[in-house]
Amino acid sequence: MGFRLPGIRKSTQAASKGGEVSKGHLAVYVGEKMKRFIVPISYLNQPSFQDLLNKAEEEFGYVHPMGGLTIPCTEDVFLDIISFFA
Repeated sequence: MGFRLPGIRKSTQAASKGGEVSKGHLAVYVGEKMKRFIVPISYLNQPSFQDLLNKAEEEFGYVHPMGGLTIPCTEDVFLDIISFFA
C-alpha cells in the first residue's frame, strides 16, 4: 500500500508492456529499475520538470529505447518534484 499523488499514475501491468497512454498524458521511465509513470502533459510547462527534461536530453539525447521519455533521476527525487505540481 502507499499514497497517491493527484495527476500521476503508476502504469498497470498491461500498460507497462507498451500499452496505450491516455490522451493528454505521457509515459516517463524513472530510476534504476526504469519504473513507468504516466504523467499529464501539463507537467511539461513546469520549470522543475523542464530541468528534468534538460538532464534527460544531456544524458540520452533524443533516443529513448523504452518507448517513453527516460528521466535520469531516482524515483524518490522524481516523486518529490512532481508532488509540488498538484
